[in-house]
Amino acid sequence: MREELLPMLRGAAQRTADLVTSIPEEEFGRPTPCQEFDVRGLINHLEWGASLFESVAGGGGFLPPKEYTGDFPERVERMLIAWDKPESWEGVSEAMGGLPRTVLAHMALTDLVAHGWDLSRATGRGYEVEEATAARLLAFAKDMAPIGRARGAFGEEVAVPEDAPALERFLGLIGRDPAWRP
Repeated sequence: MREELLPMLRGAAQRTADLVTSIPEEEFGRPTPCQEFDVRGLINHLEWGASLFESVAGGGGFLPPKEYTGDFPERVERMLIAWDKPESWEGVSEAMGGLPRTVLAHMALTDLVAHGWDLSRATGRGYEVEEATAARLLAFAKDMAPIGRARGAFGEEVAVPEDAPALERFLGLIGRDPAWRP
């Protein structure tokens, strides 16, 4: 699992960090497909997510959200260092309701890709996702969507054609409209 997923996490982290650093402050007020956040709020959410997934990978506790600090690239790098340790993939996280750490790694990947896509749409920038990563996220979302919706992490499913690319089907499953435009 680690050998497959860790490179996907690294790729998504790099793409998302590159995207975040390319967005000037004057675009922070733009709406995003993640309706509860504007661009600034979504970057702040990504910062928190990187710190949270770093904590749980290392066996730490749940971290409350904090205010935007502008250090997403550094936070996501620390998260990757935590997931690079083999023991990060073993057992469960009591901080996250006893979820297996392999599920948490998939959640981290989901967060990076979904919100990277959100930011790309909100700002008109590109965001490419490898087909293997998109297929992995689609399979994960098929299993986790009902729980994710019940916990408020995913929105209601958006209908996407069965022959659409895996990324678009993944986005639809987690409540994103792949055709969303600001």
